[in-house]
Amino acid sequence: MNKPAVISTVVDLRAALAPWRRAGETIALVPTMGALHAGHISLAQLAKRKARRAVASVFVNPTQFAPHEDFAKYPRTFEADLERLTAAGIDAVFSPTPQVMYPSGFATTVSLEGPAKADLEDRFRPTHFAGVATVVAKLLIQSAADVAIFGEKDFQQLAVIRQMAKDLDLPVEIIGAPTVREHDGLAMSSRNVYLDTEERRRAPLLHATLQDVARRIAAGEEADAALATGRQALADAGFVLDYLELRDAASLAVVAKPFMQPLRLLVAAKLGKTRLIDNIAVSLS
Repeated sequence: MNKPAVISTVVDLRAALAPWRRAGETIALVPTMGALHAGHISLAQLAKRKARRAVASVFVNPTQFAPHEDFAKYPRTFEADLERLTAAGIDAVFSPTPQVMYPSGFATTVSLEGPAKADLEDRFRPTHFAGVATVVAKLLIQSAADVAIFGEKDFQQLAVIRQMAKDLDLPVEIIGAPTVREHDGLAMSSRNVYLDTEERRRAPLLHATLQDVARRIAAGEEADAALATGRQALADAGFVLDYLELRDAASLAVVAKPFMQPLRLLVAAKLGKTRLIDNIAVSLS
């Protein structure tokens, strides 16, 4: 299997994609921060099904990390990532430096409202989505991709990107791919490597609690009561909860009664020093 071209500048990226575009081939983009796991590879495989050509970006974006967060120690495993992307059939890998993405004098960011101000991740990471939206906008413009694939595990991020692409009239289809889980239900994440043995044993309770709360709501229990039960269960298991909320699946707005729209349960909690997030749909049918 041929290795994908590894590209590090915007000029070279556009030059590499130009022949595909002239040939009328569709292009899918998979933005990543590297440290790839099976969840990322599922996005790459979906990209290959959705377009003739697939490009993955590998870039640990400094602007989405607050000063106290883990930018410096975020896992960087480029050679292993490249092997996995090669096996997945990716056609090109864009791996720029921060200086390429944010050259001297860079002064523009994307300003956000709507899903970015849902009082979920934004409550705890107030600068995060501006960094995400800015880098994703740049990647979409740089690649001029027809399709871009994002995982549903970062559900608020997906909503923010969909809103941004719509509002800025970016000619790209944003596709959300289902969360890939370990055998015990834990959502795959590059940060799972931070969990020690005991924390890893308890971590699947996050997903199990979401499932229990979803079942209670689907069975007719008042949402506030079901959420309170879930919050207590997580506290009892040693999680330090940031939020466990029921929201409109499209806008992430607080839901009104009766529930007439698709719903999503979203959770974020710390287990030891590791912050975990997850979400699932709530079916009322």
